[in-house]
Amino acid sequence: MVFKRRDRRPILQVLTESVWPRGGWTRAFHYVKHRVRRLPDDPHRIARGVGAGVFVSFTPLFGFHFLSAAGAALLVRGNILAALLATFFGNPVTFPIIAYFSMKLGHWMLGTRFDPSHQEGLMRHFFDAGGDLKNNFLAMFTDATAHWGGLARFFYEVFLPYLVGGFFPGVIAGLICYYLSAPLIAAYQKRRRHRIKERLAQLKAKLHAKLEERAERKQHEPHD
Repeated sequence: MVFKRRDRRPILQVLTESVWPRGGWTRAFHYVKHRVRRLPDDPHRIARGVGAGVFVSFTPLFGFHFLSAAGAALLVRGNILAALLATFFGNPVTFPIIAYFSMKLGHWMLGTRFDPSHQEGLMRHFFDAGGDLKNNFLAMFTDATAHWGGLARFFYEVFLPYLVGGFFPGVIAGLICYYLSAPLIAAYQKRRRHRIKERLAQLKAKLHAKLEERAERKQHEPHD
C-alpha cells in the first residue's frame, strides 16, 4: 500500500508519541497553524471552524471530539476541517488543566462537592463505569443482571459537572480564538495572493522575454 509505513513502530512508541509527539507539541502546534492558514475558504468560515473545535475541546466527549467538532462547525457555518484541526487545543498537556477547572466550576454551579485531592475516588468512578459498561454489554447476551450504579455515579459526579463547567469557558475560548484567528487568516491569505500574483507576473515576464528573444533570432536568421 502507498501510505503504509515501511518501518512498523512498536506499540510503546505509538503510545508515547500520542502523548508527546516526536517533534514536541510546539512543532505540532505550528503544523496545525500552518494547515489552518492554508485552507482554501473564507477567513471567517475558517475562524468559526477554529472556534467550534476549541469549544469542543472543553467538553468531556472523549472519543467523539472529531464528530462533535464537525457538528458544531456545521451549526455555526464554519469550516469543518478547521474545526477538526482546532481540536488539537485539547491535548494531553491541556486536558488535565481543562478537566480540573471545568469540574471545579461545574460542581460549584451544581451546588455539589468537588475534592481534587481525592484522586483515588475519581479513578474509582472511571473503573466502576467501565465495569458497568462491560457487565451490561455481556448482560445483553447472557442471563447476567445489568448494573447502573457505577455509571450513575460517574455521570453525576464526573461527566455532568465536567459538561456544565466546561461549557462557558469553552464558549469564551472559542470566541477568543475566532476573533484572533479571523484577521490573522485574512492577512495571511492576502499576502499569499500577493505573492502568487508576483510569481505569475515574473513567469509572464520571463515568457515574454523568451518569446521576444526567439522572434529576434528568427529575424536575424539568413533566408534561403
